[in-house]
Amino acid sequence: MDNDTLIQRLDRLESLEAIRQLVGKYALSLDMRDLDAHVNLFAADIRVGREKTGRAHLKAWVDDTLRHQFTGTSHHIGQHIIEFVDADHAIGVVYSKNEHEAGAEWVIMQMLYWDDYERIDGQWFFRRRLPCYWYATDLNKPAIGDMKMRWPGHAPYHGTFHELFPSWKAFWANSPVRDQLREVAEPAPLEQFLRQMRADTPAPKIRVR
Repeated sequence: MDNDTLIQRLDRLESLEAIRQLVGKYALSLDMRDLDAHVNLFAADIRVGREKTGRAHLKAWVDDTLRHQFTGTSHHIGQHIIEFVDADHAIGVVYSKNEHEAGAEWVIMQMLYWDDYERIDGQWFFRRRLPCYWYATDLNKPAIGDMKMRWPGHAPYHGTFHELFPSWKAFWANSPVRDQLREVAEPAPLEQFLRQMRADTPAPKIRVR
């Protein structure tokens, strides 16, 4: 192994760890309401809504969201898959199990984030986080059935947990495998697992409560 290859592999390992730390810092800073620490995890020119950019606008949006929807939160990070687009750009999927004190209700949530990461001046940042929800419901009210997003004071609505991946609809549209054997696709190439699963599916529109 030549020196250039070794350096690239070490850089990849360090980048993987830096991105994992980024996700952990996101959860901690959000739950502890350190908004400066939180927004500094995003690129300085982060897009906020359709017309605004920058960390100051992101801070204002996060502040408003946290003050008006939750008293307290706890984000529990699950599996994290990271793939590199190039040396300074990566994508990832992160599972998150969350708890929220919302007025008189204790709301539990299961979701995943589709992330875009970028290294700027040697440091990794979030370029974008796309939150995709499966359910949100009071701890004592299992989210069985349709319309699993059930926030206090809001009409139930669909989450977007499965909409990133076409395999969900395809699975239910096909007959069971036991009825008719089907060919197995070739394994995804290196650093292409997420993109092959996504199959150019457009990002779903995330509903703002």
